[in-house]
Amino acid sequence: MILPVILSGGAGTRLWPLSREAAPKPFMILPDGGTLLGKTAARALALPGVESLLTVTNRELYFATRDVYAGLDDRRVDGASFLLEPFGRNTAPAVALAALQAESAGGPDVVMLILAADHLILDQPAFAAAVADAVEVAQGGRIATFGITPTHPETGFGYIECGAALRDRVFSAARFVEKPRLATAQEYLASGRHVWNSGMFAFTPATVLAAFARHAPELLASARQCWQRLQPMSAAGQTALEIDATLFKAVPDISIDYAVMEKAAAEGEVAVIRAAFDWSDVGSWKAVSELVGADKDGNRGQGERVTVATRGTYVHAEDRVVATVGVEDLFIVDTPDAVLVAHRDHLQQVKDVVGELKARGHESYKLHRTVARPWGAYTVLQEGPGFKIKRIEVKPGASLSLQLHHRRSEHWIVVRGVADVTCGERVYPVRANESTYIPVETRHRLGNSTAEPLVMIEVQCGDYLGEDDIVRFDDHYGRAPVATGGR
Repeated sequence: MILPVILSGGAGTRLWPLSREAAPKPFMILPDGGTLLGKTAARALALPGVESLLTVTNRELYFATRDVYAGLDDRRVDGASFLLEPFGRNTAPAVALAALQAESAGGPDVVMLILAADHLILDQPAFAAAVADAVEVAQGGRIATFGITPTHPETGFGYIECGAALRDRVFSAARFVEKPRLATAQEYLASGRHVWNSGMFAFTPATVLAAFARHAPELLASARQCWQRLQPMSAAGQTALEIDATLFKAVPDISIDYAVMEKAAAEGEVAVIRAAFDWSDVGSWKAVSELVGADKDGNRGQGERVTVATRGTYVHAEDRVVATVGVEDLFIVDTPDAVLVAHRDHLQQVKDVVGELKARGHESYKLHRTVARPWGAYTVLQEGPGFKIKRIEVKPGASLSLQLHHRRSEHWIVVRGVADVTCGERVYPVRANESTYIPVETRHRLGNSTAEPLVMIEVQCGDYLGEDDIVRFDDHYGRAPVATGGR
């Protein structure tokens, strides 16, 4: 049996403004309408011998992840398991905890296939063939990693130097190499002995836990403490297990490469599968642009665009027509609340924009104008001094938490459906074209008991309208009691 383990985290800062901290790269809608997370899960489920998935992700991304999996129309995702991190702690703690969980659930000899949630691979047969090679290596007691044959001298990836050939497409891993300078990357490309480090692995729990015990014993001990204190998420049942924040903070923040792989390779414990499939980490807007075809002038993009005397330019347009006149080599990404304009030679610096926004406390580093919630979503339509207007959509059968606000009142106008409203001691329905008022300091709840989506407009009034002005008393999604974090 193969147990795919999907590691889903990170902020995807180089893909701002489409990727944000609360909706990172794995959830970005690609030009074909899919997501990287959905494609990764589907690719894993298509492998022979796969019965379910184990996903390690941030607790705040759990419900969004379930929504993506539900869209795959595969009943195996109903039994998917989750380890929920309170915050990011790099890949070594995630892999160690996943191995402990896999050993407990499937035994020491199940083959774990470690996959990043934000990689794109289109050639499924070649991927399956490489996985078959890796499974054989893993069952033989070694760690298998997947190396990608370089197509150009890339300085943004780590490399693996291939040693002796073990069999067709399988080599010993001589050493892991950090991101090189350009001249070194050119040497690696010419040598033919180096492959890009894809960050994907295969091994059994017995093998990788033994490697942790030899090469990172303190990390394994602290991860084991976390694993022993896993708690079922109150709103999700036994398949979603939350990691204790205090214990997790004590686990070293380190990558699996530094903690284990570099040392294990030096001792001959790692084999490289020289993969024949296509691979992209979709790590920049240039990589995204290559997912769509170019016109005769080298322009690419999606959405409504007008190009006049424009060359080599990528435009992502959402709500508006974006026109370019007399420009070259630009990347323009237009979203409802933020616009990026960058020269193609400076795309790696997009992450610096995110750092600046974060330093200013500007919400656009973290949130889109439309924010997904476990119960549905809200969109900020307009805001100004003393008011904010939102469009709120509640899924069938869902409800918000029972809550109150200290500094704002709310007016609710139902546009479609029927709202189940709790306001103080009253519980009553509000139908389409009707409204109700929620005073400040009043316990209230919004629900939808129908089989159709509920759509409403909310007008907030007050001297402070931040998402952290909320006190929860009861919540169906395990978020109460809590004093911060939004609806």
